[in-house]
Amino acid sequence: MLTIKWHGHACFQLLDSKGMSIVIDPHDGRSIGIKRPEIKADAVLITHEHFDHNAYQGVLREHGELYVMKGGKFNVFNHEVFGMWAFHDKSRGKRRGEVVIYKISIEGINVVHVGDLGYVPSVDEIKVLTPVDVLMVPVGGTFTIDAKEALQLSNELMPKVIIPMHYWIEGINLPLAPLSDFLKLITARKIINLDSNTWNVSKDEIPSNTVVVFKLM
Repeated sequence: MLTIKWHGHACFQLLDSKGMSIVIDPHDGRSIGIKRPEIKADAVLITHEHFDHNAYQGVLREHGELYVMKGGKFNVFNHEVFGMWAFHDKSRGKRRGEVVIYKISIEGINVVHVGDLGYVPSVDEIKVLTPVDVLMVPVGGTFTIDAKEALQLSNELMPKVIIPMHYWIEGINLPLAPLSDFLKLITARKIINLDSNTWNVSKDEIPSNTVVVFKLM
């Protein structure tokens, strides 16, 4: 069983069956106007070094493992991770730099977190990420791909589950588009609205052709 928890913006916590905690792109809450993640991680993965994605100091346990923009294949505990270099903008990183997309194979589930991806890579570029079970993708635009581009990327990667992230929520002080802009486009998928920030899923029970929307607690 894999537990996925959303802590706002692009911050997710993955808990494996042994209770080991991997956190991706932690923020400090205060800097972006929302609640600080009250979590502890045995490992932290950072897709890029911007303030709203790299606040590991308040999250990482003592002697925990920190991976900052790490490309290629490596293991976090016994989970295989692949880091793919990409860009934060449509100018090959000239405006906002690079990001690392992480594919984490955990509890038999392939989770892909694309960070602040700023363009839609070609099919040839992203084929190294497939197959994808769960895709965590920004939809708020401004600093990342927008709703239409997120849909395009999703259609190319064909994940079973899409988890939208990096969009406007109440309190956030970043000029992002709301989630509704993306959901209006996802007419071919079933939308699952959770009543919490936590989703438990097993390899054999991953729902196909769905969008899972978390509620920030």
